Amino acid sequence: MTELCVKDLSVTAHGKSLVDRANFVLKPGEFVALLGPNGAGKTSLVRAALGLARPAFGTARLDGEDTARLSPGQRARQIAYLPQVRPLAWPSRVRDIVALGRFSHGAAAGRLSHADAEALDHALSACDLTHLSQRRADTLSGGELARVHCARAFAAKAPLLVADEPTAALDPRHQFRILDLVRRFVSDGGGALVIMHDVALAARYASRLIWMKDARILADGPPGETLTPALLEDIYGVRAQVRGDDVTLTGAV
Repeated sequence: MTELCVKDLSVTAHGKSLVDRANFVLKPGEFVALLGPNGAGKTSLVRAALGLARPAFGTARLDGEDTARLSPGQRARQIAYLPQVRPLAWPSRVRDIVALGRFSHGAAAGRLSHADAEALDHALSACDLTHLSQRRADTLSGGELARVHCARAFAAKAPLLVADEPTAALDPRHQFRILDLVRRFVSDGGGALVIMHDVALAARYASRLIWMKDARILADGPPGETLTPALLEDIYGVRAQVRGDDVTLTGAV
């Protein structure tokens, strides 16, 4: 069972603490939403956990192996990562971009195995991109391009998925569709850690919520235990009404 274990992880930059002694475990069968205001340290935590940024202290291990010591291919076969910033070097076709998700499995452009092609077609269909598969990326809207990158991550079929704001720039229908896909991925045995800003969507979809503020994790647990008006006021400085997974923000403190 693939497991990402973060222990006492700290990240600093230019003398400033970006992440302070963070601890969490991501396992298959979990849909974890990472929440917090801008600048809380969410992206820094994720990058350090994946071995993409050097921690000042602490460890991040994937099945017992230091994530910083894994090769890009080893890491990609275990964790599909969808970063917040997703640059494209050239205006490739949608199908070719999504196929990049299969490269960690040994696929090469123009030489996809049956399994690679099947994973590619499923990801395109799931993200409502089949009709756009031959379009160039530079002809797409922002929301369409966001779905292309989501499809690339799903095509990898890694046991864990880490996504940094995958629903940004998407309309409500496609926000639900992408999060439905993540939930289905988890139901099929995967584990997902998703950075989100929409508390109501996180409460609706995630089985566990990790709350960050000022570089520290303040709470980690199921929505029913951690989603409270007091915590929302502490984290975001807003008043809220909470009824189950229904959250209504009523104003600033």
